[in-house]
Amino acid sequence: MVETDSINMIKQLVAFDTTSRESNLKLINYIENYLSDLNIHSYIIHNEQGTKANLYATIGNNDAPGIMLSGHTDVVPTDGQTWDTDPFQLIKKGEKFYGRGASDMKSFIGIVLAKLPNFLSRGLKIPIHLAFSYDEEVGCIGVRRLIEKINQLPIKPSMCIVGEPTNMEVIIGHKGKRSYDVSVLGLEAHSSLTPHGVNAIEYAADMISYLKKLANNFASTGAQDQLYDVPHTTVHTGTITGGTALNIVPKDCSFQFEFRYIDKDDPDKIETKIREHINHNIIPKMQKVNSSTNINMKCENEIPSLNLNANEEIVTLVKALAGKNNHGKVAFGTEAGLFQKQAGIPTVICGPGNINQAHKPNEYIDISQINECESFLGRLMDRVCN
Repeated sequence: MVETDSINMIKQLVAFDTTSRESNLKLINYIENYLSDLNIHSYIIHNEQGTKANLYATIGNNDAPGIMLSGHTDVVPTDGQTWDTDPFQLIKKGEKFYGRGASDMKSFIGIVLAKLPNFLSRGLKIPIHLAFSYDEEVGCIGVRRLIEKINQLPIKPSMCIVGEPTNMEVIIGHKGKRSYDVSVLGLEAHSSLTPHGVNAIEYAADMISYLKKLANNFASTGAQDQLYDVPHTTVHTGTITGGTALNIVPKDCSFQFEFRYIDKDDPDKIETKIREHINHNIIPKMQKVNSSTNINMKCENEIPSLNLNANEEIVTLVKALAGKNNHGKVAFGTEAGLFQKQAGIPTVICGPGNINQAHKPNEYIDISQINECESFLGRLMDRVCN
């Protein structure tokens, strides 16, 4: 099989190790140089340390709103995973291409970049904007600085397509997420004098038990949205550490939890309910033994939900581009909610690949998905080009 321009570009992007703990500057510089060769100017928006960057570029005149195509450049680690191939080389086996980021989501970015010469040769009557970010996989961090740049523009994009892997299905909503670090400060004592101490692990367990009860309530009696595969808000405890020895009442315990909420639930009310339970039902029991004990709960990251009306212009457009009549929602978070809530840009998620392949060893994308995305962009050309 002769490799297409799209596959060659995907191969170039996969070869950059842009695991979130690493810099993405080599990849960003590669894209910047590629765009420069096409006489396209890029804005580079670095993080505070100058070690990572977002890229924003406009193809066509920047005196009209236009359509933004967005994706993240970082990938998740391969640590502890058993791969049959080098994860940072795009390897073809049958009808699949393997490599870290092949599905999530360097294929979308690669196909978009490969098709730019076609957009330019036809001439654009409506501009296309490119928005490529860093550190999406660790909390949609980089895109927030990118949005600051977009909000300063005299004319912002009128709509956005985020190319996360959806099997080229049209996605109009995703859950929001808040994640928390909880530190429980107890009182040490010899285990033979347990009543004189405040067991930080046990009080952490009390709170975790409450979070589980809250999760069960959302599942059984909470608001439902059947467009999601998990149609209700979820609560999940992910890590816990504490204690020093079996014969010591533990002074410290820490854990992390999150909730992912559907748009029908108010995240502020969920957080308030959890804090009220801590303050009214757990801390008083601890401080009855010793007033120095406490629980600190800190929100570490928040990703707002996405919830578009199915009748919005961007939804109608993307359905036409994808050749679809239906739409759905996904449980995983994306940058789309931030574009909608913080930049005021209506955003739809639609991209090649399957989220079930993302983050796993031997991540791959089917050639059929690459072909579908190329057809999608071809129809977009028909809309925005002369």
